[in-house]
Amino acid sequence: MKTAKDIKILLAEDDPNFGPFLQTYLVAKGYSCFLAKNGNEALDAFLTGQFNFCITDVMMPAKDGFSLVKEIRKRNATVPILFITAKNLEEDRLQGFQVGGDDYITKPFSMDELTFRIQAIIRRTEAAKQQERPVFPIGRLKFDYDQQLVITPVQEIRLTPKENDLLRLLCQYQNEIVYRNIALTKIWGDDNVYTARSMDVYMTKLRKVLRDDPEVELQNIHGVGFKLTTPQNKRKRG
Repeated sequence: MKTAKDIKILLAEDDPNFGPFLQTYLVAKGYSCFLAKNGNEALDAFLTGQFNFCITDVMMPAKDGFSLVKEIRKRNATVPILFITAKNLEEDRLQGFQVGGDDYITKPFSMDELTFRIQAIIRRTEAAKQQERPVFPIGRLKFDYDQQLVITPVQEIRLTPKENDLLRLLCQYQNEIVYRNIALTKIWGDDNVYTARSMDVYMTKLRKVLRDDPEVELQNIHGVGFKLTTPQNKRKRG
């Protein structure tokens, strides 16, 4: 896994006290960190620098954090992004994920929590890159994305294109929550009541596909999303 010295952080924070404090803390932890004092300055820095992690406040002058991340995502679909906000509103958190954020932390927070969240995002991002391969192990099953096949101990099951793309997304974030709105945007290109119902139908179909390994579980995290849980993860919890 990448260490702190491998990470160059773009920090967008307009608070004249908190911004420099946070920058100093991150540098002390070994990260390289550039502080931008508004959204426009942050976007200019991102376009000219080589950043591999972004931390942005939501409420900023010139360009808010949501608008900033939309612009960043037009140019880079994979750079990890962590939102910081003073508001603990569900709609803000969801909007952060919708525009392309990877995580969300609410002020006030401890510096240890910030460090843990940065490290967790980096781990997930690197794991997803490593899993950009055509065959995914799922317990005793194998999922061949290129062939659109799930291979079980007793049969081979061919998937539809939507099932195929949805299962790949779940495998890329195996043992992590895949948020409903993120899945809908990535697979269907839209997040509305009709696509949500369609996704629920596909999830039911995928549960039937995976049932040849009873230790594999496709969980519905009510009101949030889904999690593909493997036997290894269950044993660790026990």
